[in-house]
Order: sequence, then structure tokens, then C-alpha cells
Amino acid sequence: MKKQTILIVDDDPGLLQLLEIRLESFGYSTLSVTSGPEALDVLENQKVQALITDLRMEPMDGIELFTRVHERWPGIPVIMLTAHGTIREAVDATYQGVYAFLTKPVNRDELQAVLRKAVATHPPIEGKQVLSVEGRIITRSARMLELLEQARLYAESDANILITGESGTGKELLAEAIHAYSARSDNPFVAINCSAIPHELLESELFGYTKGAFTGATQNRDGLFTSANGGTVLLDEIGEMPFQLQAKLLRVLQEKKVRPIGGRENIDIDIRTISATHVDLENAITEKRFREDLFYRLNVVHLHIPPLRERLEDIPLLADHFLKEIGTRANKPAKKLSPQALGLLLGYEWPGNIRQLQNVMERLSALARGAVISETLARQALPVDSPPKIHSLKDAKKNFERQYLIQLLSATQGNMTLAAELADKNRSAFHRLVKQHRINPTAFRNDGTIE
Repeated sequence: MKKQTILIVDDDPGLLQLLEIRLESFGYSTLSVTSGPEALDVLENQKVQALITDLRMEPMDGIELFTRVHERWPGIPVIMLTAHGTIREAVDATYQGVYAFLTKPVNRDELQAVLRKAVATHPPIEGKQVLSVEGRIITRSARMLELLEQARLYAESDANILITGESGTGKELLAEAIHAYSARSDNPFVAINCSAIPHELLESELFGYTKGAFTGATQNRDGLFTSANGGTVLLDEIGEMPFQLQAKLLRVLQEKKVRPIGGRENIDIDIRTISATHVDLENAITEKRFREDLFYRLNVVHLHIPPLRERLEDIPLLADHFLKEIGTRANKPAKKLSPQALGLLLGYEWPGNIRQLQNVMERLSALARGAVISETLARQALPVDSPPKIHSLKDAKKNFERQYLIQLLSATQGNMTLAAELADKNRSAFHRLVKQHRINPTAFRNDGTIE
């Protein structure tokens, strides 16, 4: 495995050399400079996983260097050293986002522990590890990358696609991405939420109507399928469609013709249908709430979006993305999550998934007075969705252990050796523990890429 690189900045050549020796004995590769401007020059051309800097330097002190680094490379954790540290300086530095504040002479074990956590919880994000589809779907999850590759391949055909997933996972965004990948991308993409429109109006929205078809129909109006001709139709929350309307939809899909309400002639249509739902349609079929023949017509291809709690590696990426968007809208610098606040987000279940994460980031950005969002503020912003269930002590320990392993593997991108070290376990014992909880380490690795 390639060594992780640490940049060291100190105007004392003796201390600089000592730090080099220590870090290399820890297994890191080092780059060393004696001033802040030199450090900035190095960062323009070299990738590093952490930066260690002295606080008191000339002509640029450690705080100014941190500020410049944080603006240009916000993902790099900065560890501050000083022989003249005060509690006030430490508080100010950590509040601004400095990862750790250590006093000289630096304790060897403390330095090693801080560095290990810094490089593990701030893995480098590099080009092909992160995918942005049409600037909207952003992920580094191997499961999502595989799903998006499947979507790209299916987009080349005209097969109907059923997208399933919990509310807030981005089903409409995936449908838009499929349309963007397809040969129909220059034609309309029209989405309708079957649960948001009153049942008595849904038929007219889908199929249109003619003048005089009912009271209030003062002119002809095209429906969804006609207006989307040549393009793609998304039937969002298809599981909420009234049962009696499902037969008419099935006929439209089979015949590729639509007849407006009150009309006497069919209209030919050329559309690709994508459906989305958080409902278990197979269960709805059993309960006679959904037509089996319509299900098979819609479910030619099935894509399932995993919930956010199953792709923890996306949480830091998405949170940072939302904070940047909020800052851009307000024409202000984007706020940052403290490491402790980020750890809190990683431990939350996110029942509302990405939509809930976005709302929480909006709330945190509005409430945070400084540039860095604290753990306390993050804790206050996370809602209590339901009264906590009282588990047995045995179950509580088991659940905690599993969540701990998931967070650890997410932070280390599936690196079992590093995760075992952080857990203070030997590698074989850590392997047994992961296997016992039926966790697949490869699911946390960022091997897959999509151009």
C-alpha cells in the first residue's frame, strides 16, 4: 500500500528533522519546509494526507497558514504545534477548524494517535473516486457507482425502468440522469408525483382532456404523456396510483396510444416510462392494491437506491456539497463541519436520507455564527424522530459494535489493517469481528470509477 504523505512546517531545522524521523518511523512519507509560503507552494504540486505546522513562525504564522490551506484545500487536516500555547489559542484554533493542537515537546504516542485518526477520518478525495452526474448526483460509494453504471447502460435501451428506494434517496435525480444518458435527452423529461395530486384529478393530468369533458374544462389540454412525446415520463410514487386508474395506464403502455378524457380519438405517443416508489409493490399486489400485470410492464429493469445509512462515505461529501451550495446562494463563504460534528452525522440513521441531510445542513448553516459548525449545534439540529426503543444490554452492545465497525470501515475506506489498528485489535481478531457482524469490507472501498 502506498505510504500516506505528511507535510511538516517548522522554522526550527532541528525540530523539523526530529519530526521527520518520528513520522517515518510511524510509516509515513514526509515533506518538510521551513515557512508557510513554502508549504503553499508544495501543496500546489503535491498531494498530502495531513499537515503539521508550528504556530509561531515568520513571515506567516501557523494560523494564517491554516486559513490559506483551509480555503484552498479544505479536506487536509491541520495539526498545530507550539511551545508557547495557551488555552485561549488552542480554543480559537480548534474552533476555526484546526484538527488538533499539540504542545512542544510533542509526546510521541500522542502524535502518532492524532495522525492516525486524522488520515483515517479525512481520506483523500481524488477525481475518479467522486462521481457527479449532471452536477446533481454526487457520490463516492462503490454501491452507487455500480448502480449508476447500470443506469448508464440501461439508458441506451427504451426498456421501462422501476426505481425503488426510501423517501429522500434521490429517485427522481436518478431518473433524470437516465434521461440525460439516453438518446431522448434532447426531448422533454416530464415528472408527475402520483401521491401529490388528488385522485380525481390524476387521470386528467396524465391523459389530458377535451373542451367540455367536464365542468370547468373550457379548452383542450394535453396530458403528461402527450407533452412528453419523444422523451421520458417519470411516474413518481407509482405505488400511490388509484387501483382503477392502473388499468388505463396499462393500456396506454401496451398500445402506446392515449385518449384524453372526453376525446373520441387516440393519440400516438412515443415515450420511455420510468417509475419510482418507496412502496413494496409485490406486497401491494398481494393486498390487491396494485395490478400484477402493470407491475411486470413497469418492472422490465429494476434499480434500487441504497439508503444513506448504508453508504456512510457519502455523508461527508454530500454535507460539504450542500454547505457550499448554501454559501454560494448567500454569497458568503461556505461553513465547515468540525470533525466532532461530522462524527455525529456519521452515527445518525438518516430516516429521511439525502433530503433530510440537506435540510439539516440548511439549518446548521443558518444557526452557526462562526465558520465552523460545532458538535453541540449539530446535536441540536438532529431531530428525535421517534422515542428510543429500549434494547436489552446484550442487543445494545451488539448494535453499538456493528455501527462502530461500519463507521470505522467507512472512514478507512475498507482498509482492514488500518481499521484494526484504530480499533486497537490484532488483524485476525478484527477480521473475525467483522465477519461475525456480516459486514463486507469491500463495500467501503472506492475501486469503481465512472468517467
